[in-house]
Amino acid sequence: MEDTIMTLVKLRNDWMPSFPSLIDRFFEGDLMDWNSTNFAGTNSTLPAVNVKESHDEFKIEVAAPGMKKDDFKISYENGRLTISSEKKNEREEKEGEIISRKEFSYQSFQRSFAIADTVVSANKITAMYEDGILNVVLPKREEVKPKPAREIKIK
Repeated sequence: MEDTIMTLVKLRNDWMPSFPSLIDRFFEGDLMDWNSTNFAGTNSTLPAVNVKESHDEFKIEVAAPGMKKDDFKISYENGRLTISSEKKNEREEKEGEIISRKEFSYQSFQRSFAIADTVVSANKITAMYEDGILNVVLPKREEVKPKPAREIKIK
């Protein structure tokens, strides 16, 4: 019997951290360690993610407070789960209102995870957004779930 192992891998399209992050990291002493950066603590809109595994499923939790479920787009294609969001906050101007300064609010992000097609049931992936957390559940295929040990009787 062949063992199947699934690994979720975070894929990033960026090749360099944001400028404020670069300055902060210069003073922290790890300027050259760009691959292990968690941008959740910076001013970027890249949300923090938890990945959990149980006997039956993998669960991805994305911290995205202030969003609505319609702000997200989740897709699965060729072994890659992609979670993205784009949100624009624009305020309507009232008649007779004079604006001397207007700052636009725009948030977007994209997170991708490599997931072997042989491990999850792609057609059973579900998502729910509640209390600022997007939960994506990836059920494991029956054939890759751990089986209990079988006791063999001695004759």
